[in-house]
Amino acid sequence: MNPFSRRRFLQLTSLSFASLQMGALAAEKEPVWQSLFDGKTLTGWKAPGFSGQGEVLVENGTMVLGMGSDITGMNPSIEVPKMDYEVSLEASKLDGSDFFCGLTLPYGKTSFTIILGGWGGALVGLSSINGDDASENETTKFIKFDNGKWYKVRARVTAQKIEAWLDGDKIIDVDTDGKKIDMRPGEIELSVPFGLATFRTRSAFKEIKLRKLDAR
Repeated sequence: MNPFSRRRFLQLTSLSFASLQMGALAAEKEPVWQSLFDGKTLTGWKAPGFSGQGEVLVENGTMVLGMGSDITGMNPSIEVPKMDYEVSLEASKLDGSDFFCGLTLPYGKTSFTIILGGWGGALVGLSSINGDDASENETTKFIKFDNGKWYKVRARVTAQKIEAWLDGDKIIDVDTDGKKIDMRPGEIELSVPFGLATFRTRSAFKEIKLRKLDAR
């Protein structure tokens, strides 16, 4: 190998090693997802005590919330962060006419609920902002949901923002400065601080995960 080729080889080797080191450091800093549902049992979960609670079963690796009258729900029995975290899950509407995923999450000293498929099956939004629920505020949307289809849901909560994605598309993007974030009054408050719920609908959930974020 001539001197020029040797220098070039050493330069490329050094760059490759530096890139590997940077990649390893980035991997170390990436927040780790914590699985909340093992796909086999309801260990680590509890029913919140809704008056019309339907049956909850584990079927084919999924948590199935049976149709209730009105709300069926489950809460993870873990200590959850109040801020700076992400939650992801997959949800599927099996049968029913209202929301198939009511995801209640903590926000500081209070909580809120992300609704998927409310008001006849299409309403999407956050309840509540300044006292206005998912059908009345800036997050209100209408999306068609197909029975039996799995939807990937991810939510991110920081002091500055509440964000949510559906199959990779952002559906909620709320700057929270100066806004009152709270629960819609009613029985859904039993989901506080963190829970899953359905309304007159049977749904399945899987891949339920949580990860803490570095404070921004």
